[in-house]
Amino acid sequence: MKYNDKAFKKEVKAYEKELADKVEGLKGKLFFVEVDFRNRKAFHSIAPLSKAIHNMEAEMHLVIYTEESENTRLLKEVWNVYGEKKKRLKTPKVNAMMGFIREVNKRTKTKVFEEIFQPPEIYLKSEEKGFRGTISVDYRYRWFRKYKQNDIEETSRTIWKQGYDLKRGERVSIGMVLLPADKNQELPLEDYLDSFSISYSMGKTAKKMGAQIVMGASTDKFSVLARSIRSTDLMSTLLGCEIEKDIDEEVFKKFKRWSKIMGFSKLKTAQASFNIHGKGYPGKLFFADNIGYPTPDRKTRWSSVGRMLLKDRFEPQTALEPRDPKLRYGITETLPIDIFIDTCNVDYEKIGKRNRKIKKILDRCDFIRVIGKQVGKYKTDFTVNLVKPDGTRRQFIAHDCDVRTMIDEEFYKETGIKAGNYANFPGGEAFVTPEEVKGVIVGDVVINVDQSYRIPDSNPLIISVEDGKYDIVEGPKKLIETMKRERKEAMERIRNYEKAGSLPRSLTKMFRENFYQIGEFAVNLNPKARLCDYLIVNEKIAKMIHVALGMGFDPDKKTVYHWDIVINSPRQNMDIYGVDSNKKVHWVIRKGKFVV
Repeated sequence: MKYNDKAFKKEVKAYEKELADKVEGLKGKLFFVEVDFRNRKAFHSIAPLSKAIHNMEAEMHLVIYTEESENTRLLKEVWNVYGEKKKRLKTPKVNAMMGFIREVNKRTKTKVFEEIFQPPEIYLKSEEKGFRGTISVDYRYRWFRKYKQNDIEETSRTIWKQGYDLKRGERVSIGMVLLPADKNQELPLEDYLDSFSISYSMGKTAKKMGAQIVMGASTDKFSVLARSIRSTDLMSTLLGCEIEKDIDEEVFKKFKRWSKIMGFSKLKTAQASFNIHGKGYPGKLFFADNIGYPTPDRKTRWSSVGRMLLKDRFEPQTALEPRDPKLRYGITETLPIDIFIDTCNVDYEKIGKRNRKIKKILDRCDFIRVIGKQVGKYKTDFTVNLVKPDGTRRQFIAHDCDVRTMIDEEFYKETGIKAGNYANFPGGEAFVTPEEVKGVIVGDVVINVDQSYRIPDSNPLIISVEDGKYDIVEGPKKLIETMKRERKEAMERIRNYEKAGSLPRSLTKMFRENFYQIGEFAVNLNPKARLCDYLIVNEKIAKMIHVALGMGFDPDKKTVYHWDIVINSPRQNMDIYGVDSNKKVHWVIRKGKFVV
């Protein structure tokens, strides 16, 4: 542990006692916390504070700013208006807000939407000597120790320059991870704490490059069916409905009247976003899940504001959406600092060339064969078919860490469709959505379900695929239980979309049809990536490969979950080659080693 572990635990306990003494009945209460980015003591106090809040079964919404955010000001104004409503005042703002709420209730045949308008029970803001607001609490930051600060900043600059081509004046959001309650923490504590150094450095370097930054986080949920915290839900609704206020539906007309009075046109969305993910989910959003966000002609609908802003090439709605993408988006996980530096401070052009070389070879092929040696009772032996019923081939994608432009230029040249850009950091893979997969897969490295899980090579995850559907044959008992639980919740999510009618029937039908498919096959190509606890790194380890259960990337292969499984091709002594329409063989890996 590079940090002061004893101090951290002591500071968590001190916060728990202080909060219990000052707030009666903490369970279920919402903390809204604003922190000035320049206040390092406040920033590092968030780690023990968030763990204490979650240990006491409360929730937290964090906003970190360099200057006062118009979005946060408007969110507070909504809470003020709702307070006037609770006092039975009949102001124009109250009347317009209630007109919108009543229309949502009418549309959804419920009366729960109003709950997200409730202001937080506890408001805190960083001041000179501590957090002040509803209550006062001290800063507790002595757990923190500096570690490789210059290297982290150099890596951050590399990502912003080579990955994003960040421009002066751009609006940038950085999504952080709060520390979960002890009972929900399965990932290493040190990795969560490392993410604070990484996120701070990403913010600091973006600011130095002239970007307008805002950082934030909210309580993670540990079921895909759990509701998001209400302040996040409310902000998402305001942003989404402001974008959609000219749609010819009564619910958006009602919002437009309210927007005019409130000045919601001042709401801003990020143009570039970098997000760190730990264990869990952001939670369900009421308006998005029950009404959705339509395209201007209302031929289809988006299931979230983020997807609508990103409009990436993989979404079936993208071809029907005439509006340009407004966001480019990159993610990582709660990586240890050393792994973040080693795998992300690289020459992205060189990685891109490796990716494109594999793409060029495999795009010629009708199918790919993947054959390993015997592992216990099983051996990896499967075929990836690439030819669609119309005779065209599924194409590999080679730019997995490139969000330098708002519009995916390669996709635009191929299709004439303006789609957005999405990236992983670290990068380094060439991947494809298979037409169909058939055979046996022996997963022996890691899988990402609700978090990354290491798979012991002594007890690998065995997947069998027949007639386009996979089956879990055997593997670690706890992992299989998690997969079955999460898959059950994913199917429930589809049923919820169907019941609400928030997505076109054609989409939910597709979700069902693709539910048990293999959605991805990929060759890993980052020479700096090494084995760790995190899928986003392991799926890039050169010479290894990965497949994904569930959602594919092509618009006709979508469903509601995507679980990557990494396969150690050197250990399994694999042969991987493609075969073209003339039966010519194109080798990629022979006996676990690249031959390209």
